[in-house]
Amino acid sequence: MLRKVGSIFLVILLLIMTGCSGETSTEAQKETNNKKGTSFSLGVATWVGYAPLYIAQEKGIFKKNGINVDLMKMESNTDRRTALAAKRIQGFASTVDTHVVSAASDVPGVQVVALDESHGGDGIVAKKEIKSLKDLKGKRVAVQTDGGASFFWFLYLLKQEGMDFNKEIKAQNMTAGDAGAAFIAGKVDAAVTWEPWLTKAKQTDFGSVLATSDISPGVITSTIAMHEDFIKENPEAVKALVKSWFEAVDYYKTNKEDALEIMGKAMGQSPKEIEEALKGVRFYDEQKNKEYFGTKENPGQIYELSKMGAEFWKGQNLIQKEPNLDKLIDYSFVQQ
Repeated sequence: MLRKVGSIFLVILLLIMTGCSGETSTEAQKETNNKKGTSFSLGVATWVGYAPLYIAQEKGIFKKNGINVDLMKMESNTDRRTALAAKRIQGFASTVDTHVVSAASDVPGVQVVALDESHGGDGIVAKKEIKSLKDLKGKRVAVQTDGGASFFWFLYLLKQEGMDFNKEIKAQNMTAGDAGAAFIAGKVDAAVTWEPWLTKAKQTDFGSVLATSDISPGVITSTIAMHEDFIKENPEAVKALVKSWFEAVDYYKTNKEDALEIMGKAMGQSPKEIEEALKGVRFYDEQKNKEYFGTKENPGQIYELSKMGAEFWKGQNLIQKEPNLDKLIDYSFVQQ
């Protein structure tokens, strides 16, 4: 009888051990998977507005949220767009109007989170006798007319004034940096440019800053667009990316000195230099993202600007068709 009871006890003990062993193995596998995380690459330019991404990388925020993100520096929008189309990267950061061009070129990028807006970092410099945008009529204006945020912003401002760019402006096609230099050299009447050319214009005896981007909140805004296939296959990874951005911006707010060190190193600047550069930028935290995106039923400013970008670029023959805006924006990740 005792031998029978002992046998039963042994069987029960073995079953318990087997059960525990299986549970431990499963938990260990889960832990291994979480440590490994989902790996993907983002194309980013050397722009201070993207700098909190490096906080997320340096402080282990990406890893904590279960993702491994390779931040690939790619200065050209064209290079980033081509890489996304070929799936060499899974997403890239750029301005809203740039993502419109990508979508119109059948590159399936979907905007999932807003990063920052230019808040005084871009501007229009002009001769002192030019007092308003309407005074630019018939004047030589240096601006990058083959696309980009500066041109989009300029078209936006002209529209607000009821002006027609093609009929009323004598445009000189130049990059923002070259435009600023051309103005300082006295070769044009005005230029759409950015720092340090805004400051340089004020230092001349003939120039002034006519307008800066802080008069148009949300117009020059950068977002991350992810490849639609990646979103479908890895929604949790995209959710983690958005969450990581919010946490990185919060870290900047609460640990400014350390954040400036990290961001400055990533941008090749001293903490003091990047702090100065950040005066012209506003980061988009979770609350601002919710306002900017809105919902599919009640879209925010991002939809309006995407639609405007499509109209502007088609009007300038920079795209041949307007993209499907419903596919260009995913409202769900910022509302998580």
